[in-house]
Amino acid sequence: MPAELQSIESARAAVVSSCAPLAAEPVPLEDAADRVLAVDVVAAADVPHFDNSAMDGFAVRSDASSGALPVVDESRAGAPASRTLAAGEAIRISTGAELPAGADAVVPLEQAREADGRVTFAAAVEAGQHVRRAGEDLRAGAVVLRAGTRLGAGALAVAVAAGAGALACARRPRVAILCTGDELRPPGSALGPGQVHNSNAAMLAALARTDGAAVVTAEAVRDAPAATTAALSAALARADVVILSGGVSVGPHDHVKPALDALGVAQRFWRVDLQPGKPTWFGTRERQLVFGLPGNPVSSFVTYLLFARPALRALQGAEPLPPREPATLTTDVARRGRTQALRVRLDTSDGTVRATPSGAQGSHVTASLPEADALAFVAAGAGVAATGSPVPVERI
Repeated sequence: MPAELQSIESARAAVVSSCAPLAAEPVPLEDAADRVLAVDVVAAADVPHFDNSAMDGFAVRSDASSGALPVVDESRAGAPASRTLAAGEAIRISTGAELPAGADAVVPLEQAREADGRVTFAAAVEAGQHVRRAGEDLRAGAVVLRAGTRLGAGALAVAVAAGAGALACARRPRVAILCTGDELRPPGSALGPGQVHNSNAAMLAALARTDGAAVVTAEAVRDAPAATTAALSAALARADVVILSGGVSVGPHDHVKPALDALGVAQRFWRVDLQPGKPTWFGTRERQLVFGLPGNPVSSFVTYLLFARPALRALQGAEPLPPREPATLTTDVARRGRTQALRVRLDTSDGTVRATPSGAQGSHVTASLPEADALAFVAAGAGVAATGSPVPVERI
């Protein structure tokens, strides 16, 4: 690796070390999906907070449940029985209904025969059968969700069960996306000579929103020093994170780095041992983060995943770096002078993880993106990484 290039690992470490979690804010539980929890959730009471039935059937005493038992009451969900169960009696009970005092077992309807107000059972009754005990799910005072948890549907169910009505979540990072280039035109517009549609704005905005960000702008910027500086100044006035695509190389129309320097954004690194994505730039201004990603769509996609995504996660208090897992290549891959991040499909049908390139790997070939499950990392070097070679992968 050339000495002036950052390794992927050291570049990511520089990004993560620059991130301090944003302040927490109360979020109504119905609005908390996909937010990141800032404070542990503790169960306010046992869940369930009473013994209840796991089946529709009859609540009985296991030591006095033989013969024909009179059905003396009913316990329904939300409407418990009105009396204590005595020996030699049965109380009809619904799934989830409170177990009557005196009962210690439930006999399912399928094992019971009822006639003339009395019920008999097809088998002996064991104490505790088909009974859910108080606190079996959650115990009062126990931490049931840890800070840093991204709140999916299952986590929200636990939070509600634990008694929460609102949750303390990290504020969403405000992200501004600027795509530089005189050639860029809005999606769906007619194209003139040398023009292209601005796919990076839509792609990066979608990625940022998926990672919990509030996108405050996603716009194209002309390749002119004054326009670049004005757009960056406006973005820094509104955003915690600015993500640029294009303009960070060394061409005569690459005006981003001088503009950032003039606005007080200090460079942390520039150029990474990565293909695609070598000219990636990262800098900070106090707690604000700025990413200069390459303009080619695939390069922007890959470098967003490797560097901007960890930052957005870290700002919300989540684990920033995804785990890597071992996989094997299903085809030969020619090694290059830099570490390659291949877009791959993963196949686990045989119990192992196998990685197959999802299409042509050129930095301009967006067709490789929709089918990709992961990035596979092929170390720099000569020759080929042969079929069957081990490679680490990160799922997208």
